[in-house]
Amino acid sequence: MISSSNTSSSGDLLITAKSREYSRLIAEVIPGGVDSPFRCFEEVGGHTIFFNRAVGSLLYDLDGNSYLDYLGAWGPAILGHCVPEVIDACKSAIELGAVFGAPHELELEMAKLVIAAIPSIENVRFVNSGTEAVMSAVRLARGYMRKDLIVMFEGGYHGHSDATLCSQGHSSSAGVPISASRNTVLATFNDLESVRQVFNWHKGDLAALLIEPVCGSMSVIPPEPGFLEGVRKLCSEHGILLIFDEVLTGLRVARGGAQSLYGIEADITCLGKALGGGMPIGAYGGSKEIMSHLQPGGDVYQAGTFSGNPVTMAGGIATLNLLADPQVYKTLECRTSQLFEGLQSIINQRKLPIQLQRVGSMFAIVFAEQPVKNWHDHLKIDSKAFAKFFHRLLAAGVYMPPSSVDAACVSAAHSESDIDETIKIMSNGLFY
Repeated sequence: MISSSNTSSSGDLLITAKSREYSRLIAEVIPGGVDSPFRCFEEVGGHTIFFNRAVGSLLYDLDGNSYLDYLGAWGPAILGHCVPEVIDACKSAIELGAVFGAPHELELEMAKLVIAAIPSIENVRFVNSGTEAVMSAVRLARGYMRKDLIVMFEGGYHGHSDATLCSQGHSSSAGVPISASRNTVLATFNDLESVRQVFNWHKGDLAALLIEPVCGSMSVIPPEPGFLEGVRKLCSEHGILLIFDEVLTGLRVARGGAQSLYGIEADITCLGKALGGGMPIGAYGGSKEIMSHLQPGGDVYQAGTFSGNPVTMAGGIATLNLLADPQVYKTLECRTSQLFEGLQSIINQRKLPIQLQRVGSMFAIVFAEQPVKNWHDHLKIDSKAFAKFFHRLLAAGVYMPPSSVDAACVSAAHSESDIDETIKIMSNGLFY
């Protein structure tokens, strides 16, 4: 139930005095007032909201307002917030020691569960974030292939390492050496001919192709029929490694990730987000042959003091065990379908220029005349219309990503009544 304290006496303004003050104070000690630019409200305007509690499908802010949460902590909260089994597992682990800097049995158990969930993974390495996972996978691919060039896609997002922060739209960061972009070539998502051309232009020089099987930073773009199959075939024909960045899609769109959903096997798979049930985590894996090139057995270096720490592994084990229940994914599909059917009916009735895009429980409400299928389509999104929509939802107690292009998420904790309430609130917010 959404708290009535979300609105002022006039019924249309959010009471967030404490968040406003904390936003001012934190900006004096943390650049921009955030530890990740995704969290700021630069695109939508206004001040950020400070949260102090999250349970199930709800977030609570400093002023006592509650919100139905569709941010999902940017992906990790697939089961909802504060899942009792995950909390208990992490508490038990931390009581025995938060970090050893040495192997422990929970790493073994977690690795077996990941390998069982993702058929293309025979060996796996754990790290602390999706950025680390992708960065390490790219290094491994280059080391294994003894080549430097990587193919990526315009507008794709693969974390903030120099090696990947050069796709169109994410190349404006100072401090990234020109040499990083020289070792990256770009193709167009959902355009197999562009991939074929890039492969032919750089024949014999490419180490790997890095792709989000579902683009989560351009309004949740699903692959067109045959596109991923074509990419897989081209990589095999040219002897190029296929890296799937499943940091967003792994466990989220299906237990086996997007590759199980679309029937495609990657050579290297990157995971994160939902894998840890809220604990900081990343992972990458592939065949034993490829993974054997990592040190200490091979010559590709990667390390991390907190990688595979007991608390994260305990949370991950509990999460993967819960996600082994097929009912979780049935619930996710049911709730997301319920949301989309309700919204689509309203959009059709009012003939609104809004697109609903989703894969599994990842979704986007896109203010555009046509569906978004690639980077160039994404440039036509009306971000100002989304900003108005975002704040109308916020005032009524629904929290979405403060971005017109980033993926929102439904969790297994959302109830039918949560979705009904969300449809009602979003319906009112769609007028702009």
